[in-house]
Amino acid sequence: MDRLVDVVERLLALARACCPDELLELEINPLAVTADGLVALDVLGKLGGGPREVRPDRPIHRIRHLLEPETIAIVGVSSRINPGRIILRNLLRDGFDADRLWVVKPGAERIDGCRCVPDIASLPAKVDVLVVAVSAADAPAIVTDAIGCDAAVGLIVIPGGLEEKHGTDALVGGMRDALAAARAGGGGPLINGGNCLGIRSRPGRYDTLFIPTAKLAGPSGPPAPVAILAQSGAFAISRLSRLRGIDPRYVITVGNQMDLTIGDYLTYLKDDPEVEVVGVYVEGFAPLDGLRFLEGARAITEAGRSVILYRAGWTRAGAVASASHTASIAGDAAVTRALAEQVGVVVAETVGEFDDLLATFVRLRGRVPAGRRLAAITNAGFECVAIADNLDPLELAGFDGPTAARITEVLARQGIDGVVDLHDPLDLTPMAGAAAYEDIVRTVLDDDGIDLVVVGVVPFTVELETLAAGAGHDEDVGAPDGIAARLAGLWASSTKPWVAVVDAGPLYDPFCRLLEDGGVPTFRTADVAVRILGRWFAAVTGMDQGGVLG
Repeated sequence: MDRLVDVVERLLALARACCPDELLELEINPLAVTADGLVALDVLGKLGGGPREVRPDRPIHRIRHLLEPETIAIVGVSSRINPGRIILRNLLRDGFDADRLWVVKPGAERIDGCRCVPDIASLPAKVDVLVVAVSAADAPAIVTDAIGCDAAVGLIVIPGGLEEKHGTDALVGGMRDALAAARAGGGGPLINGGNCLGIRSRPGRYDTLFIPTAKLAGPSGPPAPVAILAQSGAFAISRLSRLRGIDPRYVITVGNQMDLTIGDYLTYLKDDPEVEVVGVYVEGFAPLDGLRFLEGARAITEAGRSVILYRAGWTRAGAVASASHTASIAGDAAVTRALAEQVGVVVAETVGEFDDLLATFVRLRGRVPAGRRLAAITNAGFECVAIADNLDPLELAGFDGPTAARITEVLARQGIDGVVDLHDPLDLTPMAGAAAYEDIVRTVLDDDGIDLVVVGVVPFTVELETLAAGAGHDEDVGAPDGIAARLAGLWASSTKPWVAVVDAGPLYDPFCRLLEDGGVPTFRTADVAVRILGRWFAAVTGMDQGGVLG
C-alpha cells in the first residue's frame, strides 16, 4: 500500500506541474506489479474545460493568531440578540479581555462594555481576528474592505449563502481576487469559512459558535487534549453536546474552505503536542487538499497521536447533499478511506461510531495495552455471547492461577458459586452485588496475564443501586458504596485499559453519567464496546483488524 500511496502522490505532483486544466479523472488500468515496482500499462486522463483553480499560498503558521488571538473585532453585533451579539457575549463569558475587544458598529460607543468603532478602518490597530457575522449579501464588501485595510491577521466569515448557493460566484470571486492580490504582495489575511460557525478555543478564551449558553454549555474544567475539525458547524456542536466530560481544546469549523482548508489546520495541529486526538469531519476536500490532509495525518499518527475521520458524502445522494451544504466535491470515499487508513487514520463508518471512537481514544489515552488478551465480566449471558462474537482483533484471556482462585472465593462468599461457571467471559448473573463486582473486577485488573477488560452491568437487578434517588424505591446510584462509585474508584486506581457497558434505557442515564464523570469509557451495548475497544487497540499497537502487527 505504501507503493500505491507513492504512485498517487507522484501523479498528483505530475498533474500540478504539467496539466494546464483541471484533471477530472485518472484511470490506470491495468497496473502491473513487477520486481522493479508498479508499472502502468494503460492510463486514461480526463481534463476539465478550463484552467485549474490556483489558490494563493496560505501562511499557515499564522493560524496561531486564529487559535490564540490577543485582539478581536466583530462586525455584525446588533443591539438585539443576533449571532454577532451572542458571539460577543460568549467571548466575554470565556474571559476574553474586553479592553482588547472591539465592535464595528456605527452610531454606538459601547456594547456590553466593549468599545465600538464606526468602520473597519477606524480600528485602533491591526487585530488578530476579525469576525464577520453579517448577511451573505454584505459579507463580500466587508471582507474586501478588511483585506484592503490590512485590518486583521485572520478573518472568520460566518454567513452561509456563499459558494454553496447558486448565483454567488461573482460575490465570492471578488473576495478571492482581493485575497490573491494581497497575497501576491506578501500580505493578506487568513480566512476561515464562509458558511461556518467559526472557532471555539480554550487557550484563546473565545467562542464564535454563536450558540447561547442555555442551549450549549460553555467551557468547564480543564480542556481535553482533543481538537474537532469539521466542515459542518452543526456537526461540531452536536459532538460538543454529546461528549460528556470532554471539553476539546479546539473546535474548528471551516465551512466552505474559501481559504483555509481541513488539510491546513491538520498540518498546523501536527506541531501542537497539546493535541493528542484530532476528530475530523469531511464532506469533500478542496482541490489538492487531500494530499495535505494525508501528510498532516501521517505526521500526527507517527508521533503516537491519533486522527479519527468521518468521511461524509460517500453515496451519490450524499455527495449531492454535500455540494449544496458546504460547496464540497465529495470525490471517491473508498479511495479516501484506503489512503487515510494507510497513514494511520481511524475511519468511522457512522456518526455514532465517530462519537464512540473519539470519546474512547480520549478517555483511554496514556493507558497502554501489553497485549490483546481480553477479560470480560458481566451479569447477563447475552452480553457474554455478544462480546465473544466481536472479539477481532482481541482474544479471550481466560482465568487461571491466583485470579481463578480469588474469583471462586468471591463467588462463594456471595453464595453464587453453585450457579456461576468460571470462564471468560464471566457471567456473574443478576445475583452479584456491588461488593462482589468490585472484588472481581479488581482481581482481573491486577492480573498481568490480562491486558484489557470489559465490564458489563445490566442494571435491572435489585442487587445493584443503579437508579437515581427518587420515589418508589430506596436506591441511590450516587451512594458512596454503590456500583457507580466502586467502578469509578477502580478506574482511578488502575492504569489498565478497560470499558464499561450499561445496556438499558434512559432511566439509567444517571448511572452512565456517573461512570463517565469518573472517567470510565461507557457504552450502551456490549458488541459496540468490544468493537470500539478493538479498533482503539489496533490503532495504538499498530495491529490491523486481522490481528497482524503492523
